[in-house]
Amino acid sequence: MTTVSPAATLAEPDPRDPEDRLARFFDPGTMQPLAARDTSGAMAARGTVQGSPAIAYCTDATIMGGAMGVDGCRHIVDAIDTALREHVPVIGIWHSGGARLAEGVTALHAVGEVFAGMIRASGRIPQISVVLGPAAGGAAYGPALTDLVVMGPLGRVFVTGPDVVRSVTGEQVDMEALGGPDTHGRRSGVVHVVTDSEQEALETARRAVDLLAAQGSFASVDGEADHDLSAMLPEAKQRAYDVKPMIAGLLDEAPLELQSRYAPNVITALGRLAGRTVGVIANNPLRLGGCLDSPSAEKAARFVRMCDAFGVPLVVLVDVPGYLPGVGQEWDGVVRRGAKLLHAFAEAVVPRVTLVTRKSYGGAYIAMNSRSLGATAVYAWPGAEVAVMGAKAAVGILHRKKLAAAQPGEREALHAQLAEEHERIAGGVGRAQEIGVVDEVVEPAQTRKRLVGALAAAPAGRGAHGNIPL
Repeated sequence: MTTVSPAATLAEPDPRDPEDRLARFFDPGTMQPLAARDTSGAMAARGTVQGSPAIAYCTDATIMGGAMGVDGCRHIVDAIDTALREHVPVIGIWHSGGARLAEGVTALHAVGEVFAGMIRASGRIPQISVVLGPAAGGAAYGPALTDLVVMGPLGRVFVTGPDVVRSVTGEQVDMEALGGPDTHGRRSGVVHVVTDSEQEALETARRAVDLLAAQGSFASVDGEADHDLSAMLPEAKQRAYDVKPMIAGLLDEAPLELQSRYAPNVITALGRLAGRTVGVIANNPLRLGGCLDSPSAEKAARFVRMCDAFGVPLVVLVDVPGYLPGVGQEWDGVVRRGAKLLHAFAEAVVPRVTLVTRKSYGGAYIAMNSRSLGATAVYAWPGAEVAVMGAKAAVGILHRKKLAAAQPGEREALHAQLAEEHERIAGGVGRAQEIGVVDEVVEPAQTRKRLVGALAAAPAGRGAHGNIPL
């Protein structure tokens, strides 16, 4: 007679189970369902994240692939409204095929009510999405309406699936290429953080909740040892470098970088500075020389508005040679999309401090939180340049005829001489200090203390606006 062990008769737990996913998201033992579990296709609960209260909902992929019907949508709307009343973050865990076909237009209306709830909450409470499986059709717009989107390795976001694309356009594409982590992390910018596992995706969302819900306050850094951040700059002024180590050295710990593979010439990150949550925006000379372009300006603008909506102070690290020139940029709407960054900074009321590390030229000087847009303070390191453009490029335009008339063997020396004279006349950082658009030239070893001091002394603010997905 063959015996079967009791363990063998137990079914393996379904990894898509919403109760399990919610329990793994919240602090152990704190999850409390907002309503009894049912067959609606969604479940919502309250709990804590690093001790801070939060609300979360999860589509139930074990029932009709997580398709959203009237009852399931009602659970999600109730969760969002509860979070609004209690003024706590709300997190959505997504694995859904979209609206339930059998319910027809009533399901579509219910999904629309979910979107309306998210828009009501926009800018008032943090909304974070974790995409762990397909989020298709109507479910694709749920994450897109929230502040931050984290995607696990099996996450997929698309409005129309591969079969529909194939039948309508003839394009051959699978779900991953259509809406997977690489597509949305690198090409579209829909996803802010891509992770290697489902658990890492949940942990990343927990960290984002902690940074936004428990922002802390600035601690004194007077007793800290000086740390010369300029040591991370290359000796040659024209040489590219990665700004990420500088950001890590400035903050208390490694930051949570957002959209790291999308428009990587600008870095956007959340982290803690002297115990207080801050947002960091930095030009990255390793990519496109640190130039601003259409995607990076839009990326930075969205980040500024999010931080302003939630009262997160901003640190802006500037090393920018200008806007990226070219026909492609103009056709891609660099004027319209670059204007979004100007508008976002000028509208922001949170404390925001700028540090020019090497150079800040042209229209990009204005866009990167300049004094004219209302910066709380603007600092520069010794030797930094602030100008319409680099001195050598400027005299190439201003003295074009004089340079052309010079003997070939003397032209380079004349160019250098004229550039030196132009730099003295134009003023650079010295002139910028005279007219008050740069507050102070600070020693690199004192950077952290000066930034903390300026941010801590500034009146706290929080923008009264939503966080539209720019």
